[in-house]
Amino acid sequence: MNQTKTLHLHPDATGLARAAALLADGALVAFPTETVYGLGADARNGKAVAGIYAAKGRPSFNPLIVHVPDVAAARTLTQWTDTADRLAAVFWPGALTLVLPLAAGHGLSSLVTAGLNTVAIRVPHHPTAQALLRAANMPVAAPSANVSGRISPTTAQHVLDGLSGRIAAVLDDGPCPVGVESTIVSLTGTPTLLRPGGLPVEAIEAALGAPLQRHSSDAITAPGQLASHYAPGASVRLNATSATAGEVMLGFGDIAGDLTLSASGDLSEAAAALFDALHKLDRTGKPIAVAPIPHTGLGAAINDRLNRAAAPR
Repeated sequence: MNQTKTLHLHPDATGLARAAALLADGALVAFPTETVYGLGADARNGKAVAGIYAAKGRPSFNPLIVHVPDVAAARTLTQWTDTADRLAAVFWPGALTLVLPLAAGHGLSSLVTAGLNTVAIRVPHHPTAQALLRAANMPVAAPSANVSGRISPTTAQHVLDGLSGRIAAVLDDGPCPVGVESTIVSLTGTPTLLRPGGLPVEAIEAALGAPLQRHSSDAITAPGQLASHYAPGASVRLNATSATAGEVMLGFGDIAGDLTLSASGDLSEAAAALFDALHKLDRTGKPIAVAPIPHTGLGAAINDRLNRAAAPR
């Protein structure tokens, strides 16, 4: 990996223009979304997309999410459906990624889709992400802006801690408000949950008027499905009521810790705090014990990330 100085850009007109120009030149730019910081590249440029895999050390069989500014742009890349229309009308822009069959003449690099005939696509809500997508005027492939398998970034400093010197720039607009990645739903057949995330499953099911199927295959069909992912350097022990000797504790609700996701048991607050807390506890070099998290609403996404963080690696 050739080392380069990573620019630290502000989300003003000058910073946005510079970030858009870098993307047009095939460079990598990290930018904020409401969920986590993404590592963006022109989704039509195979060399640029290959740079994402190289910078992250990401397996090339793991597909990427394509970010676009609106439904009209999503329609040009996918075989759009009535169900996609229904969900997009309620949840876009927002923390929902839809997996749809590729349209003819879509123009995306096959590296984006890992050779699949489908694409994961999202319209982010974050105003800086929206401004960048419109300034760049291209579909932007953007997984989380971290070394593959490690803790996802919710601040520009998290990005720089892992990728400084590997990417061209980071567009800094403070902490991400949601704090966990998007919920991914496949619409290639019966609507199926592929990854819980920042949009609660219950809300999607209410909009559909039917339950989502659950993904039951080991095949990688969307981002975020690797068994070990979002992982600190040290081991993670889940559903702990207290820390043992040598551990640090991540608390929730009535169970206090060295850091606490939400003392009041608020799952939205916990989701927004999760990755930053893991980054901070990881810097202690000690194993991390984590209090139980309810498996409802955003708790499903939090537990998904914690289970992958705790998986053998």
